[in-house]
Amino acid sequence: MSLKALIFDVDGTLAETEEAHREAFNKVFAEYGLNWSWSRELYGQLLLITGGKERIRHFLRHHHPDDAARFIAGDDEVVRMHERKTAIYMDMVRDGSLPLRPGIERIFNEAREAGVKLAISTTTNTKPLYALFEGTLGTDVLDSFEAIAAGDMVAVKKPAPDLYLLALEKLDLPPSQCLAMEDSRNGLVSAGAAGLETLITVNTYTEDQDFSEALAIVSDLGEPDQPMRCLRGDLQNLPCVTVTALQTLHGRQ
Repeated sequence: MSLKALIFDVDGTLAETEEAHREAFNKVFAEYGLNWSWSRELYGQLLLITGGKERIRHFLRHHHPDDAARFIAGDDEVVRMHERKTAIYMDMVRDGSLPLRPGIERIFNEAREAGVKLAISTTTNTKPLYALFEGTLGTDVLDSFEAIAAGDMVAVKKPAPDLYLLALEKLDLPPSQCLAMEDSRNGLVSAGAAGLETLITVNTYTEDQDFSEALAIVSDLGEPDQPMRCLRGDLQNLPCVTVTALQTLHGRQ
């Protein structure tokens, strides 16, 4: 069936946001006077847990069990800590210092010109999503998205399919007419559980994850003067991923 919509993950897919998230977590830990510090290696492990509050709870249970009762009891402390972390992160990204990954703005424009709908499926909440666009393309761009499914809209986050199912419902399209754009194993599993094929754009935190079910795997979407690397799939010998290439790839399934 023809490709009618592209559904984008956000963190790690639209922009390399994970380092900003890690820095924001460490800043809020310091504000609380805690001797917690998430290294790149530890954060890479924690990224297997989706959702910021969920990540803090997991960290407490497995790395600071003596503090777990204090912070998790009633969940009020974790919620407040995560709200502060989100505020720090939003200040970091809305100033324009974090660019979108190669090819993202181009593929948005190509999709609109080709009549392919755009949608978002992200475990991040709505406010951080808008902050990222405020610092990059401007929040007006989000008006051209037919559907936004964010983490504060569902009860269960990725790898559960809920976010993609919500995006499909808002698009009013079957999964066979859509393609997910992801960067992580959790995202791939989530999209697959919703019946979607997925293109993976790896990053430094996810490049070693298992993407065996993906339609194709690339380093990024690339630009004509900034070629991407095709790590697997029928996108070899292309300098960049285009909507035309995605339509052809999707049509072969």
